[in-house]
Amino acid sequence: MTRENQSDCQQSACCAKVQPEQEPVTKAASHDAQWHSLYHIPKMDCPSEERLIRLALQDLDGIVQLEFDLAQRQLAILHQGDATMITKKLQSLGLGAQLSISRAASAADRQSFTADPAAERSTLYWLLAINAMMFVLEFAVGIVAQSMALLADSLDMFADAAVYLLALFAVGKGLQLQLRAAKVAGWLQAILALGVLAEVVRRALYGSEPQSTLMLGMASLALVANVSCLMLLAKHRQGGVHMKASWIFSANDVLINFGVILGALLVAWTGSAYPDLLVGAVVGAIVLLGAKRILALRS
Repeated sequence: MTRENQSDCQQSACCAKVQPEQEPVTKAASHDAQWHSLYHIPKMDCPSEERLIRLALQDLDGIVQLEFDLAQRQLAILHQGDATMITKKLQSLGLGAQLSISRAASAADRQSFTADPAAERSTLYWLLAINAMMFVLEFAVGIVAQSMALLADSLDMFADAAVYLLALFAVGKGLQLQLRAAKVAGWLQAILALGVLAEVVRRALYGSEPQSTLMLGMASLALVANVSCLMLLAKHRQGGVHMKASWIFSANDVLINFGVILGALLVAWTGSAYPDLLVGAVVGAIVLLGAKRILALRS
């Protein structure tokens, strides 16, 4: 064998040794490394869409943590491997998801996802208890006071409680069980909302006599309850699972409470039932829209 051929053989042997070692290392690095991907989702504007996205991504491997910003319609994801399957899953939901950034996660990126799950779970339990209790109380007072605004607002409390319950239900259980729970809550919410809207129409035709004093007292108590929810959420509003969505949800409830209070004052001032019916119809429509979004959940 010539010296030149011997050199070629040695180089080939060297390459044969190096090549199998480099490729597995590269694959392992791309699989194990954490990535930070940021999505803009134009049609994500309420907790129902957040829940839809969580359910859709739950069965994908490699997702470490999700961070929602409903106000900016953005979703940040800390994950392993590339974002191809995540992007396909999000785009299949029909919410207009677009990948803005996908980069290797830095220490700052990972720190931005840091939260206290135990504290957040405890807060969600309190939110669930407050909203469930207020639903029962406000519904009962709404019947006694003949107030459609109170009845509709009680359904909004029910909608809140359903969202918090879904956030806590079936931890560690299958996706289909969670979907069935969501559908049950959505149908119940839709049936109640349609009932309220039908009752608004009936009372507009045949008349009603809402009691402004009871309306004002109950609406004020509901406002205190929702402000309490905001106070519980204050330390979580910039991070943590579900917390930003819950903050926005409770802030919207406060605005609805002011609407019911305004309706009660107008009933007392004008002696007419129409302000109560108008507020009841608006809140009932909001609750029905929320039910529609819950029923749109799919895997």
